[in-house]
Amino acid sequence: MKKLVVGLLAMGFALSVSAYDFSGLQDKLKGVLNKDSGSSSTSTTKSAVDSLTPTEINGGLKEALTKGAEAAVAKLGKADGFWADPKLRIPLPANLQKVSKVMKTLGMGKQVDALELGMNRAAEAAVPEAKNMLVGAVKDMSLEDAKGILTGGDTAATDFFRKKTESALSAKFLPIVKGTTDKVGLAQTYNTYAGTAARFGAVKSDQATIENYVTKEGLDRLYKVIGEQEKAFRANPLQSGSALIQKVFGSLLGK
Repeated sequence: MKKLVVGLLAMGFALSVSAYDFSGLQDKLKGVLNKDSGSSSTSTTKSAVDSLTPTEINGGLKEALTKGAEAAVAKLGKADGFWADPKLRIPLPANLQKVSKVMKTLGMGKQVDALELGMNRAAEAAVPEAKNMLVGAVKDMSLEDAKGILTGGDTAATDFFRKKTESALSAKFLPIVKGTTDKVGLAQTYNTYAGTAARFGAVKSDQATIENYVTKEGLDRLYKVIGEQEKAFRANPLQSGSALIQKVFGSLLGK
């Protein structure tokens, strides 16, 4: 049976290797700060933004990003945080997906399903470790950082979190993820074969082990959910329940 699994994995790696950030968060702001349309609505919005003090901008951004980070960790860092949401569930690595159907027809469906579930459980177990680091990055955010996020592009807040936390979070997630995925037999078989394939360039380095793959995919989804929280604040500041966030983000809407 083990030789059959290895053979199927080999088939998957032999096939061509086929090749989640928040979008549209800053469109209105970019229009306000970077374009001179001459319209009355643009003038009103720019005036509202200009009326904010540096303390309000800094405090409003910090409060919003902290709330967004905490909400994202709470959403993902629990049982079924990844697994129950088709948009957030971490799929099998591409090369394993190619042979998973064949494996299931040969009676190895339980092994495949156990690996996919184990991958998502591993990510769910790791995410709570991100809270303190994300909140710490926000607390250390300077006024310059806050202004950069306000006047930046569509991925400004996501880029900020990635720059400040991704490397350290990867190191923190990896052993937690590995501790869970190592309990799944198919993960170890995959790692053995993928590691060899990666040395010949047949597999991307971030897919050379299950734990590296899950860590990257888990972080991508965490940053995506933080971005969605930010997008919600920008679209409807009133939902934040904070007078300061309402004032700062309301100014972007000319309110």
